[in-house]
Amino acid sequence: MDPTDSMDGLRPPRRLRPPGRLRGWGGVSAMAGACVLTASLTLLPLSHTVDEGSRKSAQRIATAVPAQAEECETPEASLEPSGADGPTIQKIKARENRKLIVGVDQNSYRWGYRDPATGKLEGFDIDLARAIAKDILGDPDDIIFRAIPTNQRIGALENGTVDLVVRTMTINCDRIQQVAFSTAYFQAGQQVLAPRNSPVTGYNASLAGKRVCTAEGSTAYEELKKKSYGAVFKDEHDEQASDEDRLTVPNQLDCLVRLQLGEVDAVVTDNALAAGQAAQDPAVKLRGKPFTTEYYGVAAKLGNDDLIRRVNKVLVGYRAGGANSPWMTSYKKWLEAGLPGITAPPTARYKNG
Repeated sequence: MDPTDSMDGLRPPRRLRPPGRLRGWGGVSAMAGACVLTASLTLLPLSHTVDEGSRKSAQRIATAVPAQAEECETPEASLEPSGADGPTIQKIKARENRKLIVGVDQNSYRWGYRDPATGKLEGFDIDLARAIAKDILGDPDDIIFRAIPTNQRIGALENGTVDLVVRTMTINCDRIQQVAFSTAYFQAGQQVLAPRNSPVTGYNASLAGKRVCTAEGSTAYEELKKKSYGAVFKDEHDEQASDEDRLTVPNQLDCLVRLQLGEVDAVVTDNALAAGQAAQDPAVKLRGKPFTTEYYGVAAKLGNDDLIRRVNKVLVGYRAGGANSPWMTSYKKWLEAGLPGITAPPTARYKNG
């Protein structure tokens, strides 16, 4: 394990129910090939305390006053950048080990994943996290990575398990009530992933009656709640499910596994993540076009404004330099093959005052 990684306080993941047979496209041999990374990049959920925080966060999202969301027009607008060492940064520097603790994914190919050859975490999000650590503490290795599931990102910040989350986290009007976000560092959109021989053609009526997998606490799940086109996406409506997490899973890669097993018919997720999943398994592909416009941000605990301002300062330099910027260098290395045609990072937007 990379010495900068930490799995302290983590518990083993829930075991998948062994299927009676592999369905879909090629049985055991195809599954073995397609899951060569999946098998080695198991994500370990956080402890019970994070679960509790996440559930409370989910309840707040469900009970949010609609008027607040309607008044929120530019959730991606963040605080002005600053290089000052505020109280949050001073606490980080005062730690005995002088490490920045960052919540990441370890099984999203090309974003945050564990290289099976080296055991090290790599990807676009990992590059950015290291740049932040270098700016704050002087060394990109002054960092502890903690792998967190999609549905525990907010809880991990609220209970102090991590200082930051750099994990393809979409900025939206509900979440800015719960955590503080940096300016946007990537633009994505929700899209459908399905087998190449599937009748599913995108986010449309072809989803009617189809079993669709999403990650718990994800934007994809919220979008399906708004308009499902008749898709089956809630576990309580899936009569074939003997596993409570058949359709809504802790991590997006679990959806790819279920798709490979034939337990679901399609996946809805960010096209940026889906491109990585399609790269892992050539038997699946993105269908239709993105049906939302979303921005990823670095998240911190609500109120830790000095840390967010510092991250925004890092992002100013990270974007600078045009085609030779650190952002473009990381994009070309990790994402260009699956998401071609991006010529620049999203423009930073700041709050008034």
